[in-house]
Parts: sequence; structure tokens; C-alpha cells
Amino acid sequence: MSNHLSISRRDFVKLAGAALAMAGIAPALSGGAARAQSANLRMGWWGEQEAPGLETYLKKVIDAYKAKTGTSIETTLSATENVISDFQTAAAAKNAPDIQYFWNGIYHMESVWLGYVEPLNGLIPDDVLKSSNATPLSIYQGKQYRVGWYGQSLVYVYNKELFNKAGLNADKPPQTWDELLAACEKLKASGTTPIVGGLKDGPWGEWYMGFGLGQNLDSAADALNLFAANLDWREPKYWEHWAKLEQLWKAGYLNKDMNSIDLYPGIDLFGAGKGAMTSIAMALVPKMQATLGADKVGVMVFPVFGKGKMAGKPIIDTAGIGISSQSTNKKAAADFLQFLLQPAQLAEMFNSVKILPASTAWDGAAIKDATTKTLWETWVKGNGGNGVPYISNLMPTLFWTDAMFVNSQKIIAGEFTGEQAGKLAADVARKWREQNPDLLEKYTIWANDLKL
Repeated sequence: MSNHLSISRRDFVKLAGAALAMAGIAPALSGGAARAQSANLRMGWWGEQEAPGLETYLKKVIDAYKAKTGTSIETTLSATENVISDFQTAAAAKNAPDIQYFWNGIYHMESVWLGYVEPLNGLIPDDVLKSSNATPLSIYQGKQYRVGWYGQSLVYVYNKELFNKAGLNADKPPQTWDELLAACEKLKASGTTPIVGGLKDGPWGEWYMGFGLGQNLDSAADALNLFAANLDWREPKYWEHWAKLEQLWKAGYLNKDMNSIDLYPGIDLFGAGKGAMTSIAMALVPKMQATLGADKVGVMVFPVFGKGKMAGKPIIDTAGIGISSQSTNKKAAADFLQFLLQPAQLAEMFNSVKILPASTAWDGAAIKDATTKTLWETWVKGNGGNGVPYISNLMPTLFWTDAMFVNSQKIIAGEFTGEQAGKLAADVARKWREQNPDLLEKYTIWANDLKL
């Protein structure tokens, strides 16, 4: 997500049938193992909104690729709210671009189920697919549909200066829930709002659920099984994260205007030094460092309260790119993706855009800043495979709008308990199953794919 966007990725799914068809993009890509002839390709993408400078970088890479292969690539940058709908509308009209940017999980998997996305196995070598770090949420029935492009993980950031002011050890952020509560009490006593955020537009609640629910899951399959009714939202461990949110609110550890402001104004409170901790997209960390000072921004895994196998582990998420099933130049498109993922192009992305590549084919040697190094090792590489997928990327649209969004807001309004939130989640999941029997079948298959 970009800085100061008020539209969530879930809204993009809702708008899928409403936007204009995608304008042309013409990337010509030349072959991989069997090099394709030069071609004229089209590419739909997003990311400049989140990482300013990415457009200039992409043009530079495309120009270099054309000089090498003769292939031209015409790009169209989608508006944030139209990323999914642009592609699906164009695909429905049999006019999809050859190459397409995809968010992870359900945000591209619904297009896979519609038959709009080509599996990359066989087009791109297995080792490149694996090192691209697209995460398991890009795989369905053993086939991978995206390569990872740049890191998009969610992290908790904290203000070291405010921690020190409150008498806390800024080099040792809280790791358990009890430690978090103790830290929040000291921060509050020092005159600082412990945790800041904005809930008016909903994504903060999505992020919180991603951090919290995952702690009582053993794998991403458990999240899918909650929607598919193989697990029950009314079981206390599946609504415990909402009870913990209620606890934070009642203790006065969250900003009082949380329900009145959107996600990014909430993040800006942190950037203005008005809050000690907040959740943030990884690509925004450099901005916080520039605003507060690099030595004042720390990153941490969300403190542990759950007992699932996913608890206490960094959440790994990446922006990605795939190939349309309608492309008549799939080999050329695949060759360009391989070119994009070569270490030289990945290094240029980091140097010019200041964002971390998703691919572990880049060695990270150019990183000098300690916080960025931690992000690379922990939230991109996942501490040697110890990272977990972002389970909020699995939510059906109806659940996002009628359960997750509502639960977080009603808890902050003092209208819901955690248990009531669990009941609403169960009711909405049941309603979704009744309305979407075909998607329910896909979710059940996908859950088998995602078992650890």
C-alpha cells in the first residue's frame, strides 16, 4: 500500500467489475531457457504510489532490456483502487496485458480461478521461482502464479527516543504480551500514546487481524478453514486477538480518535512523534527514518500472546508480477521477468528506489543501515525460513467488509467484546459460504495446499 492511500486492497476486489479496461502496455521480452524472439508486450502495474521512484526505475530496466533483446514493453500504471479491476475487466474482454502486477493471496488468486493467470512453472526455472520469494500464498495446487518483486511485509515500528524517555530499554522492545502491557503503562505514564493508528477506513483492522489471529494458527491453512467452517470462529482462541484489542483500548493504550481517522493519518501520528508504536508497511520505514531520524526508529515482531505455530514469527509478504493466460508471447514475458529478477536489476532497485527486493538472489551486501538490515534478514528472508504468510490476504470480500472491518471498529467504540466479534465472524463466514459455493470449494482445495 502507498503512503496516504485511503482505499484498501479489499476495496479493489469490490471494484473489480466496475473500472475501465486496462490501457495498452507493450513490453517485448526475449526468451528464457529457449530465448524468445523480440516482441511487443504490454504490462499493467502498480507501486509508484507506495514506493516513489519505482516508475523511473522500471523504465530504466525496460530500456536496458530492449537494448539487449529488441523487445519493447509498454506500461500502464493503474490507480490504486483499480489494480484488480483493470486486469479482470481487460481479461474478461480478452484484452489482458501480457504482464501484470499482482498483490498476494486472494488478491490474485480469484483471477487465477477465473483462468486469467498463467502458471509460471515451466516458463521460469524452479530455482528462480523459489528465490523470487512470492510466498506460499502464490501457489495453488502445486503451481506458482507470481514471482516476488519487492518486499511488502508488515512490521511494528517503535520510537526509541520515546522508549528511553519512558524508562524502557530501546534496544529490547517487548516480545510478549505482558511485556507489551508493561511498556504501554510506562509510555502512557510518560505522557506518550503507546500505540497509534487510524481505523476509519478499515485497513488498520486488517493489519491487526493479520498480526493477532495468526498467533493462534498453526498454518495459513487454518485461516482458510475458518472461512470454510472446518474451524469455528466462536472458539475463544480464534477471537482472542479481538479480546486483546479490547484490552488495549480499555487501558487507554490507543489514540482516542482512532475510529475518526484513516490508516495513514494514524501512521502520521507516529511520524510526528505523537505515538510510540504503530504498524506499518515495510516500504514506509525509510520515510519514518527520514522524518524522525534513522537512529530513533526500531522494528519489532508483534508481541506474542498466542500458542499457535505461527506466533512470534515475522510476517512475510511481497509485491509480485505474473503473466496473463491470454498473452501470445508468454516466453518473452517470462524472459523479461527473469531479467527483472537478476541481481543487477535488484541492486538497482534498492539503490535508486530505496526499497528491498523480494528475491533472495540479491545478497543484501549494499545495505548499510542497521534497521534496513534487520528488515532484510527478518521480514524478507524470514530468519532463514522462519517467516509466515500474511493471513489477512486470505479473507473473502464479504468477511472484510461485514466482519473484520466491523469488529475492530465496534471494539474501539466500546460496543463489542472479543467474544461478540467472534460470533459475528462466524455468522458472516456462514453467509459467505451460502452465497459462494464455488469459492468455498476453491478455499477447501487451497487449504490443503497451504498445510505446513
